[in-house]
Amino acid sequence: MLTTLRHLIETLALYASLTLLGVMCLAWTLIALPLWLLLPERLGARCGRRAILISFRFYVWTLSVMGAYRFDLGALATLRSGPPVVLAPNHPSLIDALILIAYDPKVACVMKASLMNNVFMGAGARLARYIRNEPPRHMITSAIEELAHGGSVLLFPEGTRTVHAPINPLKASVAIIAKHANVPVQTVIIEQGNPFLSKGWSLFRRPSLPITYRVRLGRRFEPEQDARALTEELEQYFRGELAASAQNQWIASRGASRPHGRQATDG
Repeated sequence: MLTTLRHLIETLALYASLTLLGVMCLAWTLIALPLWLLLPERLGARCGRRAILISFRFYVWTLSVMGAYRFDLGALATLRSGPPVVLAPNHPSLIDALILIAYDPKVACVMKASLMNNVFMGAGARLARYIRNEPPRHMITSAIEELAHGGSVLLFPEGTRTVHAPINPLKASVAIIAKHANVPVQTVIIEQGNPFLSKGWSLFRRPSLPITYRVRLGRRFEPEQDARALTEELEQYFRGELAASAQNQWIASRGASRPHGRQATDG
């Protein structure tokens, strides 16, 4: 009886947190849309990023207070005062971008074009001058301009959530941006205890709670003229850092359950 009650409370807390996120995003949309139309670009970007940081930081706090997550995020504090970098994390779950954005007010996130038009996220993302991932040439140019203005760029080098343990093959965009902007690539290592919000996870499926979630800063790579070589070096580094991660077990099991031959291309 007590176990059933605990599971019920945990489930209600989890879905209350997801509902809260939706309400926060929708409420911000109503404010961000007129600001996007009225404010100058740089002022709008600062305003939008600060508001998103505060909102997401509050959301992370609620997840912790509700007992849905156990976070280890102390390493992210150093990002706020650091120089412009291309942030390159691995990508086990949907919450990854939210976590990183909540700890760096100067970061511009590279987002799927469909999310930029989403009713919950689109207006806020446009106000913050986040970067569309399509077309690729425009995405790279926009990222280079952002870095030249002193911001940082958040780009998941896998291009989608991880489905092949320990990490998907990396795309070259991170290395190309770093090369042309002449800024370092700051790797970020994310480890999550279970597959909640991983690729293919249904929101109606209850995970085991609490979910352990740890972020640590990895090695910082200097830009290279050979973007392909740097991409290969980054991939080998991630494979080494994540080789003993407990999440490999659930990534491998979920990858095996996916239809053979399908390669995901979205977030």
